[in-house]
Formats: sequence, structure tokens, C-alpha cells
Amino acid sequence: MKIIIAGAGEVGSHLAKMLSNESNDLTIIDTKESNLNNLSQIADVVTVLGNPTSISVLEQAGVAKADLFIAVSPAQEQDVNLISALLAKKLGCKKVTARINNNEYMRHENKLLFTELGIDLLFYPEKIASYEISDLLKQTGTTEFMEFGRGMLQMVVFRLDDGAPLIQKHVYDMLKLGNDSPFKPVAISRDGKTLIPTRDTKFIENDLVFVICTREGVKQAMSYSGKHEIDIKKLMIVGGGRIAEMLVNKMEDSVEQIKIIEQRQERCEYLAETLDNTIIINGDGRNTDLLIEEDVKDFDAFVAVTSSSETNILACVAAKKMGVPETIAEVENIEYIKLAEGMGVDAVINKKLSTAGRIFRFTLSNKVRSIKCLNGSDAEVLEFIVNPDSSITKGPIEDLHFPKEAIIGGIIRGNESFIANEHTIIKPYDRVVVFALPQVLSKVNNFFI
Repeated sequence: MKIIIAGAGEVGSHLAKMLSNESNDLTIIDTKESNLNNLSQIADVVTVLGNPTSISVLEQAGVAKADLFIAVSPAQEQDVNLISALLAKKLGCKKVTARINNNEYMRHENKLLFTELGIDLLFYPEKIASYEISDLLKQTGTTEFMEFGRGMLQMVVFRLDDGAPLIQKHVYDMLKLGNDSPFKPVAISRDGKTLIPTRDTKFIENDLVFVICTREGVKQAMSYSGKHEIDIKKLMIVGGGRIAEMLVNKMEDSVEQIKIIEQRQERCEYLAETLDNTIIINGDGRNTDLLIEEDVKDFDAFVAVTSSSETNILACVAAKKMGVPETIAEVENIEYIKLAEGMGVDAVINKKLSTAGRIFRFTLSNKVRSIKCLNGSDAEVLEFIVNPDSSITKGPIEDLHFPKEAIIGGIIRGNESFIANEHTIIKPYDRVVVFALPQVLSKVNNFFI
């Protein structure tokens, strides 16, 4: 697939590294030569120096023959992304997608307007992050959470801390309910490597365990982690940016009290006018004296979403030590994710990974309904809709020679959901949740074409 990425910043660079693993023909456009030089050292790409809103630059990049154009210049360059995506489509690119920073554009009627203009997908990283944090607050105890089919299947992720009931047990102990088990471990992240478990795999302390569950199986699966669900009634947020504002709009009706600590006076004034039922504090969330003064120990959850990964990690560590049960940090430096988890932060959000999954879906077949790149793992979880003639329907899973680096977790069939086992026969139009390592994504995709 020929793919052009406009913008070699953090999001564009991460996407380029991901997509280069799939043997794609990649071209990167950026106005800064230093960005292009840095990227060419870590990924196999062709670079074009110039402004992506220039028709001559787009033609030089080969946009007329491109399969996908991804406009991911920084958030403040939203107009550049929209204009370059529209031009790319008019110049012959098959699919185009653009990063935006305006929530108004995400309204259903406005998204239809952009679709009519030719943009196939708009993505707003901050909004994606706010949704992920909201999901984590609804399903506490997990480091990551994802729903399929409006919750008919769910993915929970938990770390095995000292004392967790699952430590030194095998996968077959977790699946003792046999073929009717309502959950299934689909991956383990251990010492920086992701394992696809077999029945004989043994769990050890500090494993990060990924589990696919039916709705009824979530509570039972979480019991193996030793973690307890927390009813979030009081929420404290450090950082009053767009993520915080969108998160409050989603959470205000379900929690009793929300308090935001924001350092910028003018932003505090805006939030005070915009958010009716939220307490706004002008101050530095890194200041432990301020946290004590604001009774952080009485809050059920603490979310840090400032523009600084370091601030977010340290604020969460401080809140945890003061007794807050659930802490979530936005960490944009990917190399800091494991550091944050090692320091006791309960869950980490990374906008680049969240956004990459949305875009990566466009490089696979149109049968992929959703895909998510996972924190703490180099793997992806995908949801496929089964094509009637696809090879995945040709017999029980054990006879299909499905890649060992991937595993089928669960299936939604009509109004029912169930966990897959080796005897399961997948039927046309089933929705199938698959966990796969990056090197076999193309092979997995071919099973569903």
C-alpha cells in the first residue's frame, strides 16, 4: 500500500514506524528538514521537504497514486491538515484522513459534511483520550479497557502485583470452567515482550495480563487480579486543558464531585464559566501541599492530563501515596509508559497509540471494524466482521492454521457473545475479536478477506 503522511511530528513519526513494519510504501512530508532526518533514521521512508498544502509538493510525493493520505501536523495546524487532505483527495488519493482540534467538527452532522467534501476520517486525539479515561474510570482496577458490540465483549488488562491470586498458576487454572468459560487470557506482557499464552503458560508477578470477557465474565476475570472495583464518586483532575474539559462533560452526571487544578489563570476563568458543577482551583498540581490542602486523600480517582508527562507521573505518584485508590496519567513519551507503571500509576493514556489504532484500520481490509494499539504491549487488538467467503469460516479454529502469534478471543453472533476455543466454528457476519502481534497483522487480515 502506498501511504503518504503529512507531518513528521510525534504522531506522524509513531505512525511511520508502525506502518513501515507492514512493508508499505511510505512517503513523509514535513516543513522541517530535521524532523525528516530523524524519521529516516528509524523507519524505511521516502522524505519530501515542503508544505503539504502545496500542490507541487503533493504531486512530488506521488499523491495521485496513493492509497492513503494521513494529515497529522500538530494540533495548532488544523487548517493545514484539512486543506492538505482535501487537496490529496482531489488529486487522486483513494482515502484521506486528517487530525483536528475542534470538537464542533466531530458532531455527527458536521462529520457528514466533511465526508461529502471527501475526507474519509477526522480524528481528534484529545477526544479519543478523554473517552479512554472515561472508560477506565467506569471499569477501575484495569490498566486498559475496551468494549466491543456495546459491551457484549470486553477487554480488561491488569497487572499481577504481589499477592495476586493468579501468580504461579497456569492458564488452564484460569480456564477451569472448560469450553464455556466467560473469559480468556489472550496475551501476557512480560519483561518488555508480549507472549500469546497456551494452556500451559504460567503467570508470574508483574505480568500484564490481557483478557477478553463476556459482559458476565468481567467481574470473575478481575477477581484473579486481586484488585477491587472502585465506585467513583469524587474525581480530581490536574490539568485543565481540552482533555479535562471533555472528560468532565462525560463524567459530570455520574460522579458527585469533580475538582480541576489548573495553573493558567485565564484557563481557570474559562473553565469556571463553561463547567457548571465543577470546582476549579488555580494552582500547581505538582505541589503536594496544595494536594493536601484540597483533601486529595478523600477522592476516589486522580487524573493527571497536563502537557508534561513528567508532571502527570509525579502528580499521580504523590496522589497514590496520599491514599487515592485509582490514578491515571496521560504520558506522551512512549518510553515513559513502563516507568509510570513501575512507579505505581494505575493506568496510562497515550494519545499517539490511541490515534494510531484509528488510522491503522485504514491500512487493513474493510472488514476491520476497530483496532487498538495497546499500552504496555507491542500488539494490537482488532475486531473483524466475517466475510461469507473468507477462509476463517472453513472449519474449526484448530484446523485453520491460524498464526501462533495471534489468538481469537471472542465472538459476537447476533445478540449473543461467547469466548472462542479450538473447537469453535466461525460463521459469516460474526464479529470476531483478535489479539495479534504486529508481524502477523497482514496474515490475520487475510483470513477475513
